[in-house]
Amino acid sequence: MASLARIEDKAAGPRAPGRAQRLRADSPGLATFRALATADFERSLSRLIESEIIPRLMVVHAANAPLTASQAIAAEEVTALAPLALEVEADALLAHVEAILGRGVTLDTLMVDLLAPTARLLGEWWESDRLDFVDVTMALWRLQEVVHEVTTRWPPDRACATPARCALFATMPDDQHSFGTLVVEEVFRRGGWTTDRMAGPPAGELVARVGRNWFDLVGLTVSCDAHIAPLTSVIVALRNVSRNPRLCIMVGGRVFSADPQLAIRVGADGTAGDARRALKVADSLVLVREGVGLRP
Repeated sequence: MASLARIEDKAAGPRAPGRAQRLRADSPGLATFRALATADFERSLSRLIESEIIPRLMVVHAANAPLTASQAIAAEEVTALAPLALEVEADALLAHVEAILGRGVTLDTLMVDLLAPTARLLGEWWESDRLDFVDVTMALWRLQEVVHEVTTRWPPDRACATPARCALFATMPDDQHSFGTLVVEEVFRRGGWTTDRMAGPPAGELVARVGRNWFDLVGLTVSCDAHIAPLTSVIVALRNVSRNPRLCIMVGGRVFSADPQLAIRVGADGTAGDARRALKVADSLVLVREGVGLRP
């Protein structure tokens, strides 16, 4: 964009030595500057609408299309899948899931409305001493194998993907269960994001990863109340070392579903009740933080 100083020089001629010159409101130079500024803003706004807003509206419209009864997941399917994950091997569990996909259920719906709630239910059974640690760990491992298999067989449609953003998803240090993080990562990957994932890393490794690589978003999953206390210091450390000064941080887990305002109190930018909502929130956060032409 032409600078105001250059426009001033052309409009007003040579200025007297040592004397500052101001433009009148009706001067030709100021009018030219305003015209150039307006044109540049309109070009930037046009790029924003074409490259960011329209693709997101298309994705949201597709995601909000009404589901038929056969394409939706019923609550009783969650309560049926949880004991099945405890009793059968991964290949039998995969066959059960494939039958569900065969009736028209989308992969995102499968992960968000069936597999993730099943994992939460298994966690609740463990906390209420209905299951021991080995049983719930094996069931979650089988669910994880199912996710890996189906996402490999049905890769995301890149033609509908929004411009790539980079996200890192991690459970809190020493957290043993990372199935929820796996589901979130897959939903974001299918939404057009470039993703990375760490399962229960030491705090130093998590901070080092963010310091080495550019991320638009870091998502932290908290599955244990004991991990709330150190969360604020982890978030501060991530912001301090991030290569991206506009880094967005989201948090998730049952504790934040019960009290969404806790996300703000620990220093995060937002939270969401499930992976599908998290994708929408993250897109909005990054778009607001990034603006037009701010990323190198």
